[in-house]
Amino acid sequence: MDNIKPANRGATERTPLINGEGSNASAVARGHHHHRGGSNVLHFFTNSRYTPGTEHSNLVVRSAAYSWHVTKVTLLSNYVNFLLVVVPVGIAAGMLKWSATAVFTLNFFAIIPLAAVLSFATEEISLKLGDALGGLLNATFGNAVELIVSIVALRDGQIEVVQASMLGSILSNLLLVMGMCFLFGGLVHRGTNGSGSEQVFSAAVAQTTCSLMTLSSASLVLPAALYGVMDRSHSKDRRDSILVLSRGTAIILLVLYVLYLVFQLRTHSNLFKADPEAGLDDETTQTPETADEECDEEEPVMGPIAALAVLVVVTVLVAICADYLVGSIDDIVASTSMSKAFIGLILLPIVGNAAEHVTAVVVAVRNKMDLAMGVAIGSSIQIALGVTPFLVIVGWIMDKDMTLRFETFQTVSFAVSVLVVTYTVQDGKSNYLEGAMLIGLYTIIAVAFYATPGDALENAKALFVGN
Repeated sequence: MDNIKPANRGATERTPLINGEGSNASAVARGHHHHRGGSNVLHFFTNSRYTPGTEHSNLVVRSAAYSWHVTKVTLLSNYVNFLLVVVPVGIAAGMLKWSATAVFTLNFFAIIPLAAVLSFATEEISLKLGDALGGLLNATFGNAVELIVSIVALRDGQIEVVQASMLGSILSNLLLVMGMCFLFGGLVHRGTNGSGSEQVFSAAVAQTTCSLMTLSSASLVLPAALYGVMDRSHSKDRRDSILVLSRGTAIILLVLYVLYLVFQLRTHSNLFKADPEAGLDDETTQTPETADEECDEEEPVMGPIAALAVLVVVTVLVAICADYLVGSIDDIVASTSMSKAFIGLILLPIVGNAAEHVTAVVVAVRNKMDLAMGVAIGSSIQIALGVTPFLVIVGWIMDKDMTLRFETFQTVSFAVSVLVVTYTVQDGKSNYLEGAMLIGLYTIIAVAFYATPGDALENAKALFVGN
């Protein structure tokens, strides 16, 4: 396998796709001073490594050129950034109070490229910090969009949407993204008829992360079980008990997440580094083209201060778009057949992860399965052990009854998904059939939530929240 670091540096949209990064990336960075004459116009608009004027002696010219350089590399950082034109339209739609459908749709598509830019800026900063601090930064901001959207929804009392979006983010990574990685990667590297091959990845890392996912699954099952066995005639006592259990569990999960980061980034970082020789001697699990690919060490294309400025601006824009997006959910539910659970479980996870999901599939097709698994399982761990318990604490501070007691159907769906994924990855090998199985399970869950009447889960929730 290629010499990559899938987990301790994080897998982002920028990893395989940006600006045609490849064997000549470093050469471009080292040799950009030679670009002169008629090619200057082309480099001014399309070269993400060099912009004419950034070395000019005049401060005004140099500042203007560097500002354009930062803007250019940000716009070129991802293929979904053409959707950035939707951002001002979505904000205008919210300010002018257009129809709920228009506001929701426009801001839905506006947040997708903002999430990609946010990930790009985070990666630019992390490249300057080294493996440990860079990995910690990626772990902290890796799901910033989901966190911002959820905090806005929590502020508005949309607890069902928050819970569904957290669960949806986990399921989309575990089932849809991993399934697509297995499916497309397995089809490309399937071998010949009668002599099929499988792709390989680190079984030790997969088992460790799946153990953590099983733990997070238990943290949802126990509150649901406690709620089910308690006396229904004492609704207030039952609600208080669930709140105490959820908040205590959230603190424990956050501590375990910190330990996981130390384990991953510090003490056992060697386990999360791809072995360049892994599988190369096994004719049944590798294809010849993997030996021909070389990955140069990434170099930042903008300074840390510029990247921090981009990070701040984009975070503010995400918060504004999220505010309008969440504010339109009630009207969307009232005017369509979709439930809040379906919106949170299926639609909202797309907002923050669309570009990253495509990236995971692309690297899987390139037979870099450790990197693909780092995106799929790593992001699920961040949501399950980091973001979700953190939102419980935030709800506690905001005096909102955000708990780990999800609806029974949601809890069962999560537990079954973790079980299936654990059995699928335990051997450290994958093929297209296993990918089809994971996608099939995700589709079944999605159809089940879509078929559920919008008020069915809300009425069940009211028995808990309203009493």
